[in-house]
Amino acid sequence: MIWAKEESLSREEIEEIQLKRLQTTVNRVYEKVPAYRLKMEEIKLKPDDIKSLKDLQKLPFTNKKDLRDHYPFGLFTVAKSELVRIHASSGTTGKPTVVGYTKNDLVTWTELVTRIAVLGGATKEDIAQICFGYGMFTGALGLHYGLENLGASVCPTSSGNTQKQIMYMKDFGTTLLVATPSYALHIGEVAKTMGFNPETDLKVKIGLFGGEGMTEAMRMEMYKLWGKNMKVTQNYGMSELIGPGVSGECLELCGMHINEDHFIPEIIDSETGETLPPGSKGELVITCITKEALPLIRYRTKDISRLMYEPCKCGRTTVRMENLSGRSDDMLVIRGVNVFPSQIEEVLLNVAEIGPHYEITVSRKNYLDTMEIKVELVDDTLLDAYSKLEELNKRIRSSLKLILGLDAMIKLVAPRSLQRFEGKAKRVTDLR
Repeated sequence: MIWAKEESLSREEIEEIQLKRLQTTVNRVYEKVPAYRLKMEEIKLKPDDIKSLKDLQKLPFTNKKDLRDHYPFGLFTVAKSELVRIHASSGTTGKPTVVGYTKNDLVTWTELVTRIAVLGGATKEDIAQICFGYGMFTGALGLHYGLENLGASVCPTSSGNTQKQIMYMKDFGTTLLVATPSYALHIGEVAKTMGFNPETDLKVKIGLFGGEGMTEAMRMEMYKLWGKNMKVTQNYGMSELIGPGVSGECLELCGMHINEDHFIPEIIDSETGETLPPGSKGELVITCITKEALPLIRYRTKDISRLMYEPCKCGRTTVRMENLSGRSDDMLVIRGVNVFPSQIEEVLLNVAEIGPHYEITVSRKNYLDTMEIKVELVDDTLLDAYSKLEELNKRIRSSLKLILGLDAMIKLVAPRSLQRFEGKAKRVTDLR
């Protein structure tokens, strides 16, 4: 099922909508946001100069620092009295980024999330359990209203208290799970310790996962735990852009469809800022063209992806973004080598003897960078078999060296000894 006709328009029709909405948005921010007007005046650019989609490249970038520099409402285009909802990031690395919604923004957001849910196989018959934390985080309420709009029954269980989550799943007959991929794996593990087989004793057959990236290897782990017939998709969004609802995978699993009638995507070179041609891999930049309260222009997401414009087998014609390769600001530089945690995860999750949870610690000894990776064994009897542990350790190190081009220390630990996360998993500690 395709929720909205805008998901299957011709390329010409999509671009006609985009240009009209882009011009309206540029005029709006120029008139109402002094920070944007100043940026445009500095490069002698007027709203009337935007005559084609190609002219988007003339506009200045926006980044998270802009939001923090103008905290809390300096980039808004509406008065506080017009806001009906305010969200904010956790602010763990500085001031939180504050985002707001008008009444129309909430209608738009709800519709976009409904599209994403339908992409992943959701229907009005589903009982959806939302295991995102409610609060200032946009994920929980975004999926909540989108699924209700579809007609599904929503259970707002939030995160935490995993055994009670499983009780609700069993008693309510939950069919759809909303969570981070890492928390979904944790729920499945805990269900097993409670004596349940997630595949046969629970009715969860759809996973709408977000909040953190999901590699293909992690998707395979999900199938092992929840059953090979589970519909496992991920969706993408940021609080700054709207929350969840920017893009999502359809059941063809060939990238995440972007809602192009509301967002214009670009791929740029992170170093030069140059816009790259279709098919190139680089940093994803998004322009919001329908938001009222906070319409961001050329927002640098720091996420690494590429864009695919070929029509999809599902019938949708919207551009797809490749599942994320990582974030430019998550990239680790170790002895001159660029390393993304997602590369490490892909290797680890293809080793049968270890589980899906891991911790990466980067430190510096005698002026040299070192990387230690803790991984959990699936079977604790291996801890008593020194020769097998040594062979496994060497095999993992060899596989990582082949992919990364550098050596890493591997520490094999007992099953279920690493920290579990109910929200976004923290995999990397950099002590340098």
